[in-house]
Amino acid sequence: MKFVKKLSFGKTHPKNPAAKLFSFALLCVFVVSAAAQTKKPAAQNNQFRAITIITEPKAIIWLDDIRYGKTDDSGKLEIKTLSTGRHSLRVRADGFKQSSQNLLPAQKGEIKIALTKTTDEAELAFQEAERTLTLDREKAAELYRKAIKLRPKYPEAYLALARVLSDSRNMEEALEAVRQAKKQRLNYAEASAVEGRIHKENGDEELAIAAFKRAVTEGKGFQPEALTGLGLLYKEKAESVGGADYAQEETLYMEAVKNLRSGIKQLSGAPDAEVLYQLLGLIYEKMKKHNDAIAVYEEFLRVFPNSNEAGAVRSFIVQIRKQMSEQQ
Repeated sequence: MKFVKKLSFGKTHPKNPAAKLFSFALLCVFVVSAAAQTKKPAAQNNQFRAITIITEPKAIIWLDDIRYGKTDDSGKLEIKTLSTGRHSLRVRADGFKQSSQNLLPAQKGEIKIALTKTTDEAELAFQEAERTLTLDREKAAELYRKAIKLRPKYPEAYLALARVLSDSRNMEEALEAVRQAKKQRLNYAEASAVEGRIHKENGDEELAIAAFKRAVTEGKGFQPEALTGLGLLYKEKAESVGGADYAQEETLYMEAVKNLRSGIKQLSGAPDAEVLYQLLGLIYEKMKKHNDAIAVYEEFLRVFPNSNEAGAVRSFIVQIRKQMSEQQ
């Protein structure tokens, strides 16, 4: 099955989300000093509420440091899958000072965010780096360094630099940028998640697992980027075992399932959840848990009925049911 949708953790978009699922904003992006929330399973649509952010055109919107997208030309972005509970909202638009505020548990409908123009050279350099990222990573790295030079205590810029250096395979400097970010901000959950990603790319599985788990702890249980990293890592470990040890393979797949399910729950209908649903369904298929795979795909269709991937996901269900019928 082919995964087309791309994640938005971090700052760049990978060609193959199933293989490099968390090139975070990388994947744009990228993203995040998570806050602890109590969220409901994504399948429970009655637990969702809709909000419409109204601010500057083309502003980037994050909820709980998860990127939900950009406002349109009129400055609006509608989010229909926000879970119950408190959330933190962050808004950034080119040329404006970033704004953050908390959303109340029952708050819904239109939320107007007024942004203030900025002349902060460090912030403007950071914004230019973000715009440049998908076109020229080397130039983006230079601009992140410029932002840091202008504002030495700038943990977000250090972490963004770490992401772009990692994507350029400059792992040693990427880890140093992570260390600087964590020196400037205690319990920086996103930084630990990026550290885990870097160790994973280096093939240092134990260090990666430790960093991902530390990120979840620092986020007080909430860190979907780290949970995604753990899910991918355990999936790959299971695939490396293959049929040589069925019990170990099953254990590793179940560990992948546990972390990906937690990641989906925390993403609460955010665009990145589309990939995780498909990845989780694929794992269930590999485990021959066909009914579980169908349930995951059906949940995907309830949460993302208008997704570009909806047609493909429906075909997955048809294929699985056909396979189950032939096996009877």
